[in-house]
Amino acid sequence: MTRYDMLIKSLPAEPKIWLITGVAGFIGSNLLETLLKLDQHVVGLDSFVTGHQRNLDEVQQSVDAEQWLRFKFVNGDIRNLKVCHEVCAGVDYVLHQAALGSVPRSLNDPITTSQTNIDGFLNMLVAARDAKVKSFTYAASSSTYGDHPGLPKVEGVIGSPLSPYAVTKYVNELYADVFARCYNFNTIGLRYFNVFGKRQDPDGAYAAVIPKWAASMIKEETIFINGDGETSRDFCFIENTVQANLLAATAVDPAVRNQVYNVAVSGRTTLNTLFYALKKELAANGVDYRKDPVYRDFRAGDVRHSQADIGKIKTSLGYSPAYLIEDGVAKAMPWYVAFLK
Repeated sequence: MTRYDMLIKSLPAEPKIWLITGVAGFIGSNLLETLLKLDQHVVGLDSFVTGHQRNLDEVQQSVDAEQWLRFKFVNGDIRNLKVCHEVCAGVDYVLHQAALGSVPRSLNDPITTSQTNIDGFLNMLVAARDAKVKSFTYAASSSTYGDHPGLPKVEGVIGSPLSPYAVTKYVNELYADVFARCYNFNTIGLRYFNVFGKRQDPDGAYAAVIPKWAASMIKEETIFINGDGETSRDFCFIENTVQANLLAATAVDPAVRNQVYNVAVSGRTTLNTLFYALKKELAANGVDYRKDPVYRDFRAGDVRHSQADIGKIKTSLGYSPAYLIEDGVAKAMPWYVAFLK
């Protein structure tokens, strides 16, 4: 039995109060669903800038009535310190997911990205510290590795940021470290590597590649690949990410706190390989996509290759990713087909 299996078995026996910021978003709503099914109490904060009411509605449909009553939603913005204090009051665990999470968005509007990802993050740190929460787990990013060419990416070795978004996520880590040093308030940062799964928004200019391509294929639209298609990513299915968050939040060993950890599967999938994997799974779900991809220029701010070393999180937190990219795509595709058709 893995450490995560033991955690899942023990949580319902002693319900806690969890705060999820960005609860109406992709990752936040999946965390909400998992925690409610474990009979936990959850406070959720969202301003619906990138989150959607439909995600909360879907979670409500997936849990029973009693579990849904354990959820309290607050419509508010992490840029408002008063709101942050209000939602942190009486909370045991904070899962901070709220952010503007797009490299292209940050290039187009660095000011709003900074206000949300840095000012909002600092507000949450202050509010959580003042509320004396048991733990504060936050969404960090693989973009922090910047232009460092080494593979796989190891937590202690980073390069220079390649986008305003990457700057904001690195500043989060710096602030978290300072709060440990100055206030004895320890955190855990999770550097996400290309998370994907159900409820990931396929619409808009800043959609991630998997939902965007799946939507285009379902609609018989042309797929555009930036560069030569050999750019690679370490795609991580959402259920692996949920596991990492719960393990981090409930970790009690002081030695594993005030750390950052990669959250991935330690694999490399090229965009070309991804295209054919999506095409195959769509066919298995009744969608016959026959167009060839169209290649265009590389996108500004993107790194060429990304792959995580996950030895640290496996050893320290007991993380054991249960889904490789093929498994995750197969599990997520029925949701995309149902959502988009």
